[in-house]
Amino acid sequence: MKATTKSNNGTSFHNVTITASPKLLKQLLGEPEYENNTGEDKVNMEWVLETEDGDVFTVYDWKEGRPIKDEELIEWHIGGKNKMDTIVAKIEILDSIGD
Repeated sequence: MKATTKSNNGTSFHNVTITASPKLLKQLLGEPEYENNTGEDKVNMEWVLETEDGDVFTVYDWKEGRPIKDEELIEWHIGGKNKMDTIVAKIEILDSIGD
């Protein structure tokens, strides 16, 4: 899993999530591609990444409606072009937590 310059057009939510804090995700994934942690938009933070196989996926909060604290555990959506891409992305993220 790594950051990508590929487009995330065509990705969507397929009911795959991960629970983590913004601080942990920043340690694992780097700085988000998009961050406006005010709670005024549907998304406060979003990462655009690709799996080891080169499939693009996104990790983002959805409709928290408030600023998210750095240590707060929340449910993050994983977006991809299909459900399998999002499952693989989740596995790669979980594997990186164990490292």
